[in-house]
Amino acid sequence: MELVVAVLLLAGVFTFVVGIRPRDLPPPEAASPTQHLEDRKARIYEGLRDLQFEYRVGKLSEADYQRTKLDLQQQLAGVMAEIDKVAPGAAALPEAKPVPDGLSCAACEATFDQPMKFCGKCGKAIA
Repeated sequence: MELVVAVLLLAGVFTFVVGIRPRDLPPPEAASPTQHLEDRKARIYEGLRDLQFEYRVGKLSEADYQRTKLDLQQQLAGVMAEIDKVAPGAAALPEAKPVPDGLSCAACEATFDQPMKFCGKCGKAIA
């Protein structure tokens, strides 16, 4: 009896999986033309962070660190140049807004009661 139930259950699951029609599936998300480049840029940044960590804990010599860092920076420059070719202005930084009397941060738009030299939220210089 248990064998019959197991076979019927298996047949039902198989029929359900095979019986899915393509029109029942959701449409695929449109991929950005620079998505693969953005992913590669993120991996290079992660590699630079890992490299710096390994150098600080003493796993790498100064020469190895500098050579690998230069190689990763060159790769990053190439990727960013490709991004600019595909989508000009996509990697451009937004223009900084003027800061009135050190009461707000141009980078994160945080506001403060008194003038400050550095942002208390993001840490960037205000004046």
